Amino acid sequence: RGVCQRRRAPGKERSQLEREALGFREGGTGMFASGWNQTVPTEEAGSMAALLLLPLLLLLPLLLLLKLPLWPQLRWLPADLAFALRALRCKRALRARALAAAAADPESPEGGCSLAWRLAELARQRPAHTFLIHGSRRFSYSEAERESNRAARAFLRALGWDGGPGGSDSGAGSAGEGERAAPGAGDAAAGSGAGLTGGNGAARGGGAAALLAPGATVALLLPAGPDFLWLWFGLAKAGLRTAFVPTALRRGPLLHCLRSCGARALVLAPEFLESLEPDLPALRGMGLHLWAAGPGTHPAGISDLMAEVSAEVDGPVPGYLSSPQSITDTCLYIFTSGTTGLPKAARISHLKILQCQGFYQLCGVHQEDVIYLALPLYHMSGSLLGVVGCLGIGATVVLKSKFSAGQFWEDCQQHRVTVFQYIGELCRYLVNQPLSKAEHGHKVRLAVGSGLRPDTWERFVRRFGPLQVLETYGLTEGNVATINYTGQQGAVGRASWLYKLIFPFSLIRYDVTIGEPIRDPRGHCVATSPGEPGLLVAPVSQQSPFLGYAGGPELAQGKLLKDVFRPGDVFFNTGDLLVCDDQGFLRFHDRTGDTFRWKGENVATTEVAEVFEALDFLQEVNVYGVTVPGHEGRAGMAALVLRPPHSLDLMQLYTHVSENLPPYARPRFLRLQESLATTETFKQQKVRMAEEGFDPSTLSDPLYVLDQAAGAYLPLTPTRYSALLAGDLRI
Repeated sequence: RGVCQRRRAPGKERSQLEREALGFREGGTGMFASGWNQTVPTEEAGSMAALLLLPLLLLLPLLLLLKLPLWPQLRWLPADLAFALRALRCKRALRARALAAAAADPESPEGGCSLAWRLAELARQRPAHTFLIHGSRRFSYSEAERESNRAARAFLRALGWDGGPGGSDSGAGSAGEGERAAPGAGDAAAGSGAGLTGGNGAARGGGAAALLAPGATVALLLPAGPDFLWLWFGLAKAGLRTAFVPTALRRGPLLHCLRSCGARALVLAPEFLESLEPDLPALRGMGLHLWAAGPGTHPAGISDLMAEVSAEVDGPVPGYLSSPQSITDTCLYIFTSGTTGLPKAARISHLKILQCQGFYQLCGVHQEDVIYLALPLYHMSGSLLGVVGCLGIGATVVLKSKFSAGQFWEDCQQHRVTVFQYIGELCRYLVNQPLSKAEHGHKVRLAVGSGLRPDTWERFVRRFGPLQVLETYGLTEGNVATINYTGQQGAVGRASWLYKLIFPFSLIRYDVTIGEPIRDPRGHCVATSPGEPGLLVAPVSQQSPFLGYAGGPELAQGKLLKDVFRPGDVFFNTGDLLVCDDQGFLRFHDRTGDTFRWKGENVATTEVAEVFEALDFLQEVNVYGVTVPGHEGRAGMAALVLRPPHSLDLMQLYTHVSENLPPYARPRFLRLQESLATTETFKQQKVRMAEEGFDPSTLSDPLYVLDQAAGAYLPLTPTRYSALLAGDLRI
């Protein structure tokens, strides 16, 4: 599906996209009505909500008098209604943008993919407004548009683009003297009129072979910074797919990622060249074209891409080059974190890019806000929610290449930050910092993110407030998301009827021993009751798709459940267990693979970790299950990091654990570490830790074992380890 094919019959193509944007009836509710998994059109949802709300409001006085069990949920009705209305407004705004793009001239930048037309729109509407702050450098929206245009033209030149009819370089941009003649420009008017050739990848003029084929995938191995954004946006405008490669990957995992997404070129940071030197022969052997994103002494065959970009003109790029044939076409690959094996390349569609433009609007962020982003851009939270979400509202983003807890509040003061996006343990790092003057008098009013544990939540707000924490839940490859718009501490969202009307999902009973949902005699899944952990699933449809991963279909095995509530239905399996309480609040319980069984009981690692974290001498805790010879199931083990300057108090720890956890949930082993093993996105490495086990002869960290007879945690010496294996030490 080349760029030349996208340009054929613009009128026909626009008609198809416009039908999708309008939500044509044949296919359901259209790309917009699906938005964030909506199953009914926006206007119908609003009317239905109003009709259902009216009788409830009339019955409200009676419910208050009778104190019926329904009241715990109804007390949150105003907040539920306010968020539902915000979501509907967001959908309408995005739908209007999609309709405008579908009706735009294919030759104009507004006729391109969602990233291209949104950038062009902001450059026109807010040209001087600051989009990006990186260190001492600032870029306005008009500058972002021009820089990405240069990048797009450099990639188009690698494709052998001749400018095409009506889109030649001669009339575009403002570079003037710096303009270079496109290959084959003399033949632009000849031939079939397509801007690019087909599958053979040769430029029209001169016979020079193009470096890339239309629709190829280009991988970025770059730190967070302006160049990352300009190249990503440029690839999108050129109709090429981008793959975000985690920057720590080398050797086998790196080659695996590049192969799995079918990359044909790799752009790498010059500072990574030394560590990548052993990989260069394998990369060349894969046939990859290698670019360095900056000057320097590069090995043979690696050219400076940014020099090529700077030599290009910065004029608009025709929209037809990036306009997708379908809104569900893959435009991006983001790799999973690899906590349970090698990373998988999740397919990201144009639809998801469009949906993420509404993220910050759903969170109540405005275009005059300043957003602090210190997350890796190869992660969905950094790129799609952080950057694309910022584009969605036209705000300013302060981008940091690396998070620094010691520098955070000074940065917030300097740039007048109002919104902070977090992930995983960033808030924990902040509350563990010494007191500083910069943490007072800041402008931060909202922290948005995921993975904030309840104990850290309370400490964070008490120390740095007043500010609101908005916890969210979602998966890179998933089709469901939740937002805790009420700010209820410890919750990741709400399961109100209004929310599920717009973003449908269900919690179903799950058997952790066999790793499968529990089904009734008819073969259907069973919904959970309030307070009962359940597997989070969401319906899959044309409007709420699961695109899977690049590679074989076996990679998505287990991600789709069939015949969940009725024959033939299909649901996405998140792999996460959540609990819905009697007020409708959703709380994360555990990953299905992390919950383990011991002594015939299920043990949730998150619940055990929360008990440990209540001890003031512990800073971080990672709970997981380990296999013990001669025992069924897995015994609990906790990796601990002490909070300076405290020492480990084994007596207090044992007393606390005994008082707050049932016998089966008490970890049998402890491992004291200087720091916890995490991924680059701050997710704890449970699988690796479980594989390392508890053998004192192979681990250098201090180890402890729960001695039931002594009623204490004791050092796990080689003698005790041998006694345990022999069955003489009862655990």
